[in-house]
Amino acid sequence: MTPQPDLQYPIGRFQWPTRITPEDRRHWISALAAFPAQLRAAVSPLTPSQLDSPYRPGGWTLRQTVHHVADSHMNSYIRFRLALTEDAPIIKPYDEARWAELADAAHAEVDLSLVLLSALHLRWVILLESLSDEQWQRPFVHPELGPRRLEETLALYAWHGAHHLAHITNATS
Repeated sequence: MTPQPDLQYPIGRFQWPTRITPEDRRHWISALAAFPAQLRAAVSPLTPSQLDSPYRPGGWTLRQTVHHVADSHMNSYIRFRLALTEDAPIIKPYDEARWAELADAAHAEVDLSLVLLSALHLRWVILLESLSDEQWQRPFVHPELGPRRLEETLALYAWHGAHHLAHITNATS
């Protein structure tokens, strides 16, 4: 009997890396650079009905998932900039589930977030490619997770994009 795929974590849960190399960072930056086009390719053939279907029972719709990724990656980009310009800033978390219920996430055309992600990731990649080894070690403080270095956060967001892309592709295959 074939095991059922994990619909909530189709690529597995994120594991914080214990050792990060410059090659790892380059790989994750490449993943962030490629992500907007991959997401656009995954959702562009979908009908409004498909976009308004959940990726799993009790999960967000595919539309909400696309808008969530934009919200999440905007927050992360700002956190990177704060960590680079302030000493261990305490960042503000947000309620992802409640944000997903707002009208712009629940009902807006996905192209709005696809365009936003394309521009955001272009800027983010420029920023990331400019960082020195020392800057990658700069932290911000998450009230629930504690201090997180930028290089760890890069790993998280490379995973985050792949995680939600798998939600979409699995739901539509």
